[in-house]
Amino acid sequence: MGRKRLPPTPLLFPTPVVLVTSVDEKGKANIITLAWTGVVNSDPPMVGISIRPERYSHGNIQRIKEFVVNIPSQSLLRKVDACGVLSGREVDKFSLMGLTAVPSEKVRPPLIDECPVQMECEVKQMISLGSHDLFLGQIVALHVREEVQKEKGRIDILKALPIVYCPGAHEYWSLGRYLGHYGFTKGKP
Repeated sequence: MGRKRLPPTPLLFPTPVVLVTSVDEKGKANIITLAWTGVVNSDPPMVGISIRPERYSHGNIQRIKEFVVNIPSQSLLRKVDACGVLSGREVDKFSLMGLTAVPSEKVRPPLIDECPVQMECEVKQMISLGSHDLFLGQIVALHVREEVQKEKGRIDILKALPIVYCPGAHEYWSLGRYLGHYGFTKGKP
């Protein structure tokens, strides 16, 4: 079979799905679902998250310079999808989704208690790229629920059950099992 040439697009897949928490100047917390995220450095430990400037969380993170990356499990998929569809300008996603905000140790945005892994981050740099701005965050605290740990603090994927996103297909997947597609909680095709 041959290959079909397509226009350049970020077709890197799968990408991890995360819930990023932020706060505004008054301390009001928000949650945004992101799949444009990943590890960018090991020492110091850093992650990158990319957010469109028009998104509510973008302004919070740009001003406060802190965020928390919460790694959700498959049991949270409907809430994860809804947090990506709804706007924090209009609703309190913690309350609406029944998620529990837990104070962080080193940053102002809260942890999401229902997520098995959380990384507290301080913004070291923001790079405007075009449609998105990349926030480079240094991990200043890491939290992992004991029930998803193996030896030496390693993550047991079969217990953590993370969600991945496939950009070209607009679908959520587990590691090997289809879960749903972006917007399914709102009836979007």
